[in-house]
Amino acid sequence: MQLAALKHRTESEDCFVISQHHVRIRFHSAKNDVKKVIVHYTDNYLDTKTDKTVAMTKAGQGQVTDYWVATLKAPYRRLKYTFEVIGQDDSHKIVGDRGIKDFTAANLAADSSYFKLPYLHEIDQTKTPDWVKNTVWYQIFPERFANGDKNNDPQGTKPWNPQDHPGREDFYGGDLQGIIDHLDYLKELGVNGLYLCPVFKASSNHKYDTIDYLQIDPDFGDKDLFAKFVSEAHKRGMKVMLDAVFNHLGGQSMQWQDVIKNGTKSRFASWFHINHFPVKPYQGPEAGGPNYDTFAFEGQMPKLNTANPAVQDFLLEIATYWVKYFDIDAWRLDVANEVDHHFWRKFHDALTAIKPDFYIVGEIWHSARPWLNGDEFSAVMNYPYTLQIEEHFLHKTKTAQELVAALTDQLMMYRDCTNQAMMNMLDSHDTARLLTLAGENKALALQTLTFMFVQTGSPCIYYGTEMGMTGGEDPDCRKPMDWQKEGTPFWCKVQKLIAFRNNHAATLGNGTISLSVTSSGLIKVKRIGAEKITALFNTSPDKIAVPTNGQVVLSQNFAAGQLAEHGFIIELAN
Repeated sequence: MQLAALKHRTESEDCFVISQHHVRIRFHSAKNDVKKVIVHYTDNYLDTKTDKTVAMTKAGQGQVTDYWVATLKAPYRRLKYTFEVIGQDDSHKIVGDRGIKDFTAANLAADSSYFKLPYLHEIDQTKTPDWVKNTVWYQIFPERFANGDKNNDPQGTKPWNPQDHPGREDFYGGDLQGIIDHLDYLKELGVNGLYLCPVFKASSNHKYDTIDYLQIDPDFGDKDLFAKFVSEAHKRGMKVMLDAVFNHLGGQSMQWQDVIKNGTKSRFASWFHINHFPVKPYQGPEAGGPNYDTFAFEGQMPKLNTANPAVQDFLLEIATYWVKYFDIDAWRLDVANEVDHHFWRKFHDALTAIKPDFYIVGEIWHSARPWLNGDEFSAVMNYPYTLQIEEHFLHKTKTAQELVAALTDQLMMYRDCTNQAMMNMLDSHDTARLLTLAGENKALALQTLTFMFVQTGSPCIYYGTEMGMTGGEDPDCRKPMDWQKEGTPFWCKVQKLIAFRNNHAATLGNGTISLSVTSSGLIKVKRIGAEKITALFNTSPDKIAVPTNGQVVLSQNFAAGQLAEHGFIIELAN
């Protein structure tokens, strides 16, 4: 048995409270190396002779790891437990708080062999909003969704043309009125969460260079119109998420302009990461480097010093203002990983004090465990998960088995409730569009989208994906919405997929998930909750026989019991 692979951490994604008297635990062993794992557990203050035992279930297999799962009951909200591990070679060990020991009666009885959970405090339990698990998000880039009021069009606004290839400085006149005008369309599509890219005053078309966080950009409308938008969305059962750019300010903001003008005498001099004064015109690393920190190497996006109490107060006032006075339901946090944890904890506490079920999503493109322990974010944009889906389905750089292993590893990085709240997307304003990535093969695009929709987490559709819009990397992925494609066959299929997700939200949002590859090469996704859902995906060029055992609720390229290339079948157990 590979002893170095035997791992467990208390009070982490390996050990987390799921209810007042229950704890879910996970154990790691080397792939195909362990035959059985048994948990011995009892109350902290009881003799180990009172142990109960439960055999752990192998929940999945990663690249090099087998994952074992069990749920333990703690009647008195205290727990101690240890692992009995039997290898394929019949070696027999105890894995406990002070290391690995040979399995003997004496070692099993020793209190030092037990991990401890001193008390299951509800206030320490990592929780995520329940409503998110039943939400299908729709991401809107406001400048490109719909032009509802030509009176607020910026100078030089271009004609609305979905076939254009936008430049970085182009404006097309999209606004809040355009979104309001299409809320019934979004309701018909089936989405129930609206994620808007920044709407605050800024000089660019994307608005990630904020000038004034307390003002709606005049190109989009005003506060009264925004209040109407939120109210009308809520009437239709839709949650509203705004984009918060708290890592940096726009170069035209009052605060940064004051620093440029007054240097060390500016009352905002300590609001930024300035290496030396005076502030000079920005120059990149190839020209000797900047004398102030920015987002990436964008000279017009100076980085805020969020360790400064004045900056904290400024940003927390903004964050709570739009919740208290406009009743938004969520913030998406731009460049979240570059802001200090200390600030995000304050941010979390300020918002959940107003709305306990407020949803906080960080933009983090890598492992995000430090932010997902219940005191900072509810979830992150789940790029590490969904980009691996693309690697197999769209780019063919991963085999089916490699995909399943990689996704299983990702799922085991986080607590169950965190996985359930993750924001899953295949494209966004920062990536090429799904249909373009699929080589404009609509069957492949729909297969990939369907695979994402049966995963744990809250799925998000980028505006126009349902229309079959194409576009390369930013800014080409930000074309004006193509409203002529509503009701096309592809649109109808996406609508049916959303309806399936909504109709089975209890299982898809909260149920367990297991991923595997069948002996015939199909990717199998099994969801168990209020019902049993099985989804099979054929990512090979060959037709594969698929015996159906239940009610088929969605399928593609499935006929006469065979699943063809780009095919999928989703069935409910009888």
